[in-house]
Amino acid sequence: MSARRVLALAAMVLVGACGERGATANAQSPAAALAPDPAVPDFNADSAFSLLRQQVAFGPRVPGTAAHQRQLEWMTSRLRARADTLVEQEFTYAARSGRVLRLTNLLARFRPEQTRRILLLAHWDTRPMADQDPDEAKQQEPVPGANDGASGVAVLLQLAEMLARTPAPVGVDLLFTDGEDYGPGAMYLGATHFAANIGGYRPLYAILIDMVGDREPLFPVEANSRERAPGVVQRVWGMARQLGLAEYFPERTGTWISDDHIPLNNAGIRAIDIIDFEYGPANRFWHTTADVVENTAPTGLGAVGTVLANLIYRGS
Repeated sequence: MSARRVLALAAMVLVGACGERGATANAQSPAAALAPDPAVPDFNADSAFSLLRQQVAFGPRVPGTAAHQRQLEWMTSRLRARADTLVEQEFTYAARSGRVLRLTNLLARFRPEQTRRILLLAHWDTRPMADQDPDEAKQQEPVPGANDGASGVAVLLQLAEMLARTPAPVGVDLLFTDGEDYGPGAMYLGATHFAANIGGYRPLYAILIDMVGDREPLFPVEANSRERAPGVVQRVWGMARQLGLAEYFPERTGTWISDDHIPLNNAGIRAIDIIDFEYGPANRFWHTTADVVENTAPTGLGAVGTVLANLIYRGS
């Protein structure tokens, strides 16, 4: 997750918004539970977690490093073997330091002939400095990015496995953005570049997933998402409720987050952010060297992946 605007939301936060993890304060009347649909493949959270581990094993995926290049080659190989079409969107960015970053977005397309499409995205780069680390000596070290980077990518890569085996009734595009978390003045670079070059591309909606690997996952509604794409919020959180996953998706409104969904909304794509606002107790692992595999778990990957799979295969 990138820089966040943690603002007071007194007018927007529902009663109980500061409650414990697992609170399920619903803003809407309960919906009937969905019957199991054999057409919806099971999302394998353990396999997704293995994909998270593989990314962290490369090392911090900071643009310009060998680990960044290894991750790119690994993702490209996996996606080329599974997607119907893989678009490699290369671009550069001149950082304040004068360094020119060479960045790459990957867009894996499934059933590209379909006009009804869903866009799912996550960033794959990691932050070059652990600026929130309580140990000042570590604040210039890179963030390992188990949660902030690898978790969202792991969900998308596991969905790619599913889509390759079982074609969906709608077209699905998986976007892996680069340069989301480089630092002040250099944020959301991949999403901004993608949004500026979309032409006539207009999916039904877009869902960003970011920081979904916390050991105690909780995904309240991000405030920009509620404001800018309320229909998509209702679709996603309603699906979670009907699947019995409301404990992970409370329908209260949380913090305003500036993230990759903002450039998409600005470009006319209805986009929301599924994000856990707090990583670890009191958010003490966010942007620190403690963003490691040991502080993540398959639970959130499974909850988010299951909701997304049901949206995809139920044609929602």
